[in-house]
Amino acid sequence: MSYSIQLVELAVAGDKEAFEQLVKIESEKLYKIAYLHMRNKEDALDVLQEATYKAYISIHQLKSPVYFSTWLVKILIRTAYKELERKKKTIQLPEETIQFLLESNQIEAPSIDLSEALSTLNVDYRNAITLFYYYDLPIRTIATVLKKPQSTVKTYLRRAKLELKKTLGDDYYAKKLI
Repeated sequence: MSYSIQLVELAVAGDKEAFEQLVKIESEKLYKIAYLHMRNKEDALDVLQEATYKAYISIHQLKSPVYFSTWLVKILIRTAYKELERKKKTIQLPEETIQFLLESNQIEAPSIDLSEALSTLNVDYRNAITLFYYYDLPIRTIATVLKKPQSTVKTYLRRAKLELKKTLGDDYYAKKLI
């Protein structure tokens, strides 16, 4: 944590500049989490902006300044889920149309990469593995964010790694994750 508890307390007390500083400190981590959920820059930035706004208007509800980062990540993840649910209502192109576009070189064939493989995981698995490996959060903190027991988080991590290994193949998994 690279900010002081006093800065969080100032933000909770209504200091706009203190809140802005806190968001700047957390912005890179928050953007990465948003991007991993949304899988494109524009949507990630939209979710980040919406989550920041929600945090700003509800900062007075923060119970303990020590958990500011965890609280902010929770808001971001919930906001991302809501946006993804909203986007699910879009129309899927028929398989014939996709095949035609591929054959006419209007779009490229997809190649599986780590972010795409992560997006195929169960939401709980994806959150656990992202928070553990990308942000080096301890299992205890992840359990708090996800509101799950630590043993459940450990199970999520193990299962996520197994699914990623199946999706990416042994060679990719061994080179990139180990």
